[in-house]
Amino acid sequence: MIETSIEGLSLGQVAALGLIFAWSGFVRSGLGFGGAVLSLPFFLLVLDDPLQFLPAISIHLLIFSSWIFIEERNKTPGGLREAIDWKTLSWGMKIMIVPKMVGVVGLLTISPSVVSTIILLLVSVYAVSYLIDRPFESKNPYVEPAMVALGGYASGVSLTGAPLIIPAFARRCPKQKLRTTLFVLWVILVIIKLVSLGIAGVDFRLEAQLWQFPCALVGHLLGQRFHARLVSSNGPAFFRVLGLALLLVAGAGLYNSLVLR
Repeated sequence: MIETSIEGLSLGQVAALGLIFAWSGFVRSGLGFGGAVLSLPFFLLVLDDPLQFLPAISIHLLIFSSWIFIEERNKTPGGLREAIDWKTLSWGMKIMIVPKMVGVVGLLTISPSVVSTIILLLVSVYAVSYLIDRPFESKNPYVEPAMVALGGYASGVSLTGAPLIIPAFARRCPKQKLRTTLFVLWVILVIIKLVSLGIAGVDFRLEAQLWQFPCALVGHLLGQRFHARLVSSNGPAFFRVLGLALLLVAGAGLYNSLVLR
């Protein structure tokens, strides 16, 4: 059994972790992605062991995604059937499920850090294109599916798959459906991740989440308000925020890959 106890931390470290869990909840709820990638570098500054936090982040995603699904079902005519872009979700899953499983079992010999660096550099290009209101679009019909497939593989071996998947989904999904559609995708992918962690013998330490969960809850509630304002904004503003978030994700991921490791 792989232990993931955080016993022995100082009061200041516990307070810092609480704030980071709140930040993770805010980002995840407000944008629909980035809860892990934008918080993990901060977690690792407190305690250099990602297994301390990945199970909690994954379980929080499952819980809060269920919450969002229920809300969307209640407020959307037609329920979840109309709140989710099933066509885009099905398209994405068909492309990434095999690379995802390959990444989980580690069949490829490419270093995860190399894959992450390549992906994050590509994501930076997408992010800048959104920030300057000139979204990158390739006329090659194989580029976008290839990037989604690479994102599926990366999500199996690291935490950097989401940023590469999001530009394709953002281009295909109505912005009102993007977050909910992404949450369905993340739930599917995180279940695979949790099962793999369980098989590897990771101790999820559920008792530690008795104090972590309220912190994430506060962030989630604040993120809900932020998302409502974001969706009601005009199109360019929405994509500029998306571009800024992607750029932050890429920067945090590169910092994690090149500096902390």
